[in-house]
Amino acid sequence: MTATPVPDTAAPVGPPVPFDPELAPALAAINEVLPPDAFADPATLSQLREGMRGGEEPPRDAFSRGGAFAVEERTVPGPEGAPDISLLICRPTGATAPTPVIYHTHGGGMITGDKRGGVPELLELIDGMGIALVSVEYRLAPETPHPGPVEDCYAGLVWTAGHAVELGIDPARVIVAGASAGGGLAAALALMARDRRGPALLAQMLMYPMLDDRNDTPSAHQMAGLGVWDRTSNQAGWDALLGQARGTGTVSPYAAPARATDLSGLPPAFLDVGSAETFRDEVVTYAGRIWQAGGHAELHVWPGAFHGFDLMAPQAAVSQDARAARGPWLRRILSSAGR
Repeated sequence: MTATPVPDTAAPVGPPVPFDPELAPALAAINEVLPPDAFADPATLSQLREGMRGGEEPPRDAFSRGGAFAVEERTVPGPEGAPDISLLICRPTGATAPTPVIYHTHGGGMITGDKRGGVPELLELIDGMGIALVSVEYRLAPETPHPGPVEDCYAGLVWTAGHAVELGIDPARVIVAGASAGGGLAAALALMARDRRGPALLAQMLMYPMLDDRNDTPSAHQMAGLGVWDRTSNQAGWDALLGQARGTGTVSPYAAPARATDLSGLPPAFLDVGSAETFRDEVVTYAGRIWQAGGHAELHVWPGAFHGFDLMAPQAAVSQDARAARGPWLRRILSSAGR
């Protein structure tokens, strides 16, 4: 697959999009400890990882939601010649028939995070819907550059689908999902599963996904130095993953899905993004290219929202609206699959 052309940034870019009035005070507090370019210096990465981890790991029962989910961890084979990988598996208790499953890839800019990140919020979303969740621990950049992280995720996906009977899940109702870097990985998994004729995915849920290593869209320039994960941090994340290949014509669509020239034959996609964040234009463009290829995509652009707004400022009305929009989409997808 060849790369798509570099976006044209010759058109003038206006002033930054104003932040939502409820989100702005929360962002100011966040920026005191996490400035927009917090990840720009590789020398501070270990400190940032420790800070993002937030101390000791939460106990396993923190993910059970009062017994609604049975929680376990499994160590399963990784990619050929690579270490084993770890999966966090949360299954709805009392299920008597195979359930749909969300296969989750965590966020963190490809350089931070673990399989627990973002899981509590997804479990809150699917609680009572009879859906299982499997979250994969993939190796991080720069210690493991591309293709290591995405191949870890793909190996876990193949294992999950291949052990559906054991796990009590329906291999015909597998949805890949992730936020930020995890959204980019989920999009890459949809491409890989199509191209390798791997697990047949029902859908892909891409929450403000990290899709384009070129980092040169109007929104990347417009929101530089603002919000969370600005253009400088974004470049650092892509540099860690791709090294000197970043921004060149050699980048694989399995690293940066925006590079894919063919978006046909993909499972239906849910995409959301803030209007006041770096990823806005690459996400909007990706949705448009799915439509142009004859595919199904539902796109939400949340006004005045910064990157990760629904996780960092969940009390804001726009955050609650963003979370609320995901449930109906999931129900429609499952209904279309004959649930």
